[in-house]
Amino acid sequence: QAHLVESGGGLVQPGGSLRLACTASDTIFRFNTLGWFRQAPGKQREWVAHIQWGGTPNYASAMNGRFTISRDNAKNTIYLQMNNLKPEDTAVYYCNRSPARDNIWGQGTQVTVSS
Repeated sequence: QAHLVESGGGLVQPGGSLRLACTASDTIFRFNTLGWFRQAPGKQREWVAHIQWGGTPNYASAMNGRFTISRDNAKNTIYLQMNNLKPEDTAVYYCNRSPARDNIWGQGTQVTVSS
């Protein structure tokens, strides 16, 4: 059974940091590229970053080096370390395979950046 569970979101002030985690079932995680996506209010969901099974990352240019994706293959988990957060980073953050598979989205985790 395929599933994804995101965690780690919250309310943070501008300039702050958060670390998101996503645990996936074997069928999703093993040997696949996993990614983070986000959807801000009133906007389409967008790709943030992904990481290959071997650990090679790739980022959307808008992240400007503030985000770091990583994975722990022994724990079926990927992470997103987000630093110097800005109000425009406010969104629901999701993980999925990359490219995404429409039938396996999880509930996401809310990140709100506000003073």
